[in-house]
Amino acid sequence: MKVLAINSSPRAGKGRSKTELLLKSLVEGMRQAGAQVEVVNLKEKKVRFCQGCFTCWTKTPGQCILKDDMSQELYPKWLEADLAIYATPLYHFSLNAHMKAFVERTLPFLEPFFERGEGGAIHHPLRHKPPAVVMLSVAGFPEMEVFSQLSSWARFIFREGLLAEIYRPSAEALGTVMGKEVLPSVQEALQTAGRELVESRRVTPETMAAITQPVLDKETIAGITNMFWRTCLENNLTPRECTEANLVPQPQTLEEFLLIMPLGFKAEAAGDLNATIQFNFSGQVEGSCHLDIAGGKVAGASGPAQSPDLAIDAPFALWLEIMSGKADPQQVFMQGQAKAAGDLGLLMRLGQLFGS
Repeated sequence: MKVLAINSSPRAGKGRSKTELLLKSLVEGMRQAGAQVEVVNLKEKKVRFCQGCFTCWTKTPGQCILKDDMSQELYPKWLEADLAIYATPLYHFSLNAHMKAFVERTLPFLEPFFERGEGGAIHHPLRHKPPAVVMLSVAGFPEMEVFSQLSSWARFIFREGLLAEIYRPSAEALGTVMGKEVLPSVQEALQTAGRELVESRRVTPETMAAITQPVLDKETIAGITNMFWRTCLENNLTPRECTEANLVPQPQTLEEFLLIMPLGFKAEAAGDLNATIQFNFSGQVEGSCHLDIAGGKVAGASGPAQSPDLAIDAPFALWLEIMSGKADPQQVFMQGQAKAAGDLGLLMRLGQLFGS
């Protein structure tokens, strides 16, 4: 099988594209099955917009009048391919402008005449047989429903030529600490999908379920996402700059604090530790909450614990400064700005148990 994988992500090649992250695994699986795959990043190519002149239907039948990378390189490769992968981030709930321009420039493969199909609908006859299609798209939203418009478009345009639709919600989370446990199995499932497409021209429901498995529940993702964007806004940074600066999203409520603390938990450092840590906050946020550590996992709950191993009393804002590395915890406790009672050895291990 000869495959042309077209990636329209503007972030391709920078290590930040989730479209590219998923496409790499799909392509790897196809190559494992013996397919010849070429990956093209549209951001590196000159693809002008279709002019609507219909020269490719009249004066130069089958050949676009525009002289760019599309007509001289990509379109011939597209015609030669058995399968084309359209890999696009979800922009305004559809494919992005780079990919739309590419698809529109494939118009020369059609002839201008009207014909009736088997169902009676009028269509253009084929000048060349187009490659089969796999749609691959990613979105930051956690719901699969956000792909409904793209899916409707793809099914109408490609019809029986559409072999598979691979849509991954919560894709941005896959590249963060939120997705660290799920990402390997998603990548493995994408490799399986690649092999299945080459060997049987389909992706099984079991493989698709593994690709789309949830990262976290929707409310957790929404809460942490909002914290992240708020941190970007408060520091006047883009998401990339915020990530490179290693800024910790700042919670503003006990509920947000309980959402983000488990993400920094280091199970390997906890080992067989079984302990409960209680936080008693004052200042801009008042109240108690606690974290239960057991079996290499951590779970948070609001309110005081029955018998905590360690209880920490601190102003909420001060504890956030400790979390973000702006305050030295040793000095904070030595100066009496925060107090601890119970297992002080556990207090000394907090830096090992919870990282950024």
